Formats: sequence, C-alpha cells, structure tokens
Amino acid sequence: MTVIAFLAAVLVIGFEELVQWHYGPMGVVGLLLLSIGVKTRSATCSSMGAIVLTLLVARPTL
Repeated sequence: MTVIAFLAAVLVIGFEELVQWHYGPMGVVGLLLLSIGVKTRSATCSSMGAIVLTLLVARPTL
C-alpha cells in the first residue's frame, strides 16, 4: 500500500512540475484551484481553475 501511495505522490509532483514548466506559475494556480474545487465539491473554485487552465492552453503563441 505504501508503494502505491509513493508512486501516486511522485506522479502528482511530476505533473505539477510539468505544468509549471510549460505554463508557468499561473498554470500551478489553475491546477491548484481545480484540484481544491474538486476535493471540496466547490463548483465556483473548480470552474475558476478550469477557466485559468483553458485560457493558458488557448492563448495565441507569438
């Protein structure tokens, strides 16, 4: 059981690092808002996180 928890923690940290590297600090904020909203079942918080991530993904590249 501890191996599964360790692998899950490594996966989550790796994903957060990938988001931060690719989308910067706002990507981490959007991911944090989305995950907090899902865990607390807050539609407002999760919607704000989803909107931030959507805007970061859909922004035009120069």
